[in-house]
Parts: sequence; C-alpha cells; structure tokens
Amino acid sequence: MQPTATVLVYSDNAHTREQVRLAAGRRPAADVPPVEFLECATLPAVLDALDQGGIDVCVLDGETAPAGGMGVCRQIKDEVFRCPPVLLLIGRPQDAWLATWSRADAAVTLPVEPVGFADALAALLRSRLSVGA
Repeated sequence: MQPTATVLVYSDNAHTREQVRLAAGRRPAADVPPVEFLECATLPAVLDALDQGGIDVCVLDGETAPAGGMGVCRQIKDEVFRCPPVLLLIGRPQDAWLATWSRADAAVTLPVEPVGFADALAALLRSRLSVGA
C-alpha cells in the first residue's frame, strides 16, 4: 500500500474546503503521494490536529473569521515545532505581502484555481517529504 500525505485544510467556509479538495484531487502531481484531507473549521481544531502530528502541509484560508488564516499561520510558525509548510489562501493578489508577514511558504488567491493550487500544494509536499526522508 502506498503511503499518503495528510493535508490540513482550515476554513470556516465548507465551500472553500470543498474547492481545496476538488482542486487537489486524490494526487496533486504524479511525483507526490496521494493526499488525505483533514478539515478544520476552528482554530482549536487546527491546534489539536497539529499537536497530534502527522500533518504534511497546512492549507489556511486567510478569509476565515474570527481567527484568519494569516494570523493562524504566524501563530503556528511560532509555536509548532517543525511546523509543516503552509499554503495560504488569500482574497486578492495585493494581499501577498500579508502572506509574507504571516510566514506562509506559498500563497494562492481565492477562488481556488485548480492548476495553480495543485502545483503549489505539490511543491510544498515535495519540500516536506524530501526533508523528512
């Protein structure tokens, strides 16, 4: 059986979480393992999942309220030992500087564009899995 990668998806919007799942598909690129998604709608759920470990990449929605993905990203980069790479979903291209401030490893704009999202997710999976190898 082939190993899978676990992708945490944080958004208070079920439609956004669905966009992420559909854009990534079962496997975002041929050279990365299939992905399983762990969906979280609240900050406590994100922190609990990261405490349990096993997360390979986090996808955080910058438009989530009350704890937005940018602030969550900055918090977990400070608090989680060996924090997984973070792909931040931003509302508009002009918010890229905020993604940098939050220390996100990559950012894509909403709504999720499948090819660009899958490419960004695959790149983060490659980086995570090569470090873990």
